[in-house]
Amino acid sequence: MDGAGDGVRLAELVAALSLATDLGLGQPQEHIIRQTLIAMRMAELENASDDETAAIFYVSLLAWVGCVADAHEMGKWFFDDTAIHADSYLVDMTGLPMMRFMIGHVGAGSSPIRRFTMIGRFLAGGSKEVERAMASHCETSGDLSLRLGLGPEVRDPLQQAFERWDGKGSPARLAGDQIARIMRIVQIANDVEPLHRTSGVDATVDMLRSRRGTEFDPELVDRFCDHADELLASLDDLDGWEALIGGQEALGRELDGEELDEALAAFADFADVKSPFLLGRSRGVADLATAGASSVGLPREDVVLLRRAALVHDVGSIGIPAGILDKTARLTEAERERIRTHPYLTARTFSKPASLAAIGQLAAKHHERMDGSGYPAGLTGDSLPMTARLLAAADVYHALLEARPNRPAFSREDARRVLAGEVTAGRLDGEAVQAVLSAAGHRMPRNADHPAGLTQREVEVLVLVSRGMSRKQIAQELTISAKTVSNHEEHIYAKLGVRSRGAAALFAMRHGLVAVDGVDT
Repeated sequence: MDGAGDGVRLAELVAALSLATDLGLGQPQEHIIRQTLIAMRMAELENASDDETAAIFYVSLLAWVGCVADAHEMGKWFFDDTAIHADSYLVDMTGLPMMRFMIGHVGAGSSPIRRFTMIGRFLAGGSKEVERAMASHCETSGDLSLRLGLGPEVRDPLQQAFERWDGKGSPARLAGDQIARIMRIVQIANDVEPLHRTSGVDATVDMLRSRRGTEFDPELVDRFCDHADELLASLDDLDGWEALIGGQEALGRELDGEELDEALAAFADFADVKSPFLLGRSRGVADLATAGASSVGLPREDVVLLRRAALVHDVGSIGIPAGILDKTARLTEAERERIRTHPYLTARTFSKPASLAAIGQLAAKHHERMDGSGYPAGLTGDSLPMTARLLAAADVYHALLEARPNRPAFSREDARRVLAGEVTAGRLDGEAVQAVLSAAGHRMPRNADHPAGLTQREVEVLVLVSRGMSRKQIAQELTISAKTVSNHEEHIYAKLGVRSRGAAALFAMRHGLVAVDGVDT
């Protein structure tokens, strides 16, 4: 596919994904980008080759993306997987310190009695489950790297994210030089960034020296500590995105339309794996929205943009604790508010590369509603293009068909009724709902019920065109964009085989679409 977002560099796309990973790690935005800047500076200090430096760039950006793969298991034991990831930076994660850390987070937010019970279950077998989940983290990071067209030079080090210099890591218990130098550098940069950000250079050096020869390569630690001031210089003052991406012309491979679509589909899968209840959701919404867009006659570039936005519309959910997404009981008001942030987080994830901004902006509109009752911006119909209306309708329909922790899946017919009710209430657009339901296989009124195969919306536009209204006036009347009106006009004239408003008006009257006394039929 060609369209909005083409010309994106692979480096930009992976860096954008790292912004979503920051959410899952409970870190401020650009944590991983700053981490990668540190790793790249270390690579220069180590006189790494160009190929090794390129691998360090991608390994650093992708090393922790797999945090979504273990989110369900982490949420089961700790409720807020983002919080435990965030706190883990403060601990040497091995032996008794790690066990004390884990036990301190088991059953977070639960009553003392429930916590006591969960701690017993955790000690009896839950810790092994968490360890297996961490192994899946490495597997999924490597899988994504291959799907993005990166080779074994990136995939293989990604399997070693949780290995340790002293051999006490996982999953393979590698030790010393068995761990790729690429990953040894990234591991240091990973722990250095948050500590330097909160506590400064001296605390960072102290931490590294305390873990020298245990968690970290002792020679790399020594060289880092000897050059800590220059390796960490100006990190707080830099535009992290520009400093990292702007200087990587060697990593400038552009993705063509099909490659970008495949990459965004991979992003969709990673967003959905956050919860077992969401598996396949993003692709399903994209398929429905795309089919609906084609049936209402949107231009090809709008269809492409809509599909891409639909694929990534839930990426922001990576920043929502798994314990909330998987909760069977009624959500608290605070938890509902946390969920309501995910469209905004999606927009933020795709805000940095300008070439992806249109995708992010449309994706963020999937919970907006025609009457202004949606979120995050409370937009109304005149601010919602047909692409956004289709995305909203597809999102609601697909969600109803999904079994959720607190309810079973709706039947197709019940889902159809709910969407019809949303149209009646003024929250969803009627034409968008009709297009999505038709795409889902529901029997809808045939276009042949109107002359020349006109759709209901085309009939509405035809009547207003016949009355001499401008595109702007029609757009205001129907709460659609002027561009959409223009597209409908083109399709109407093509279907009628006419070229002028007068000829279109005669057709409308001849077929009883506009009564001679001014009452529209």
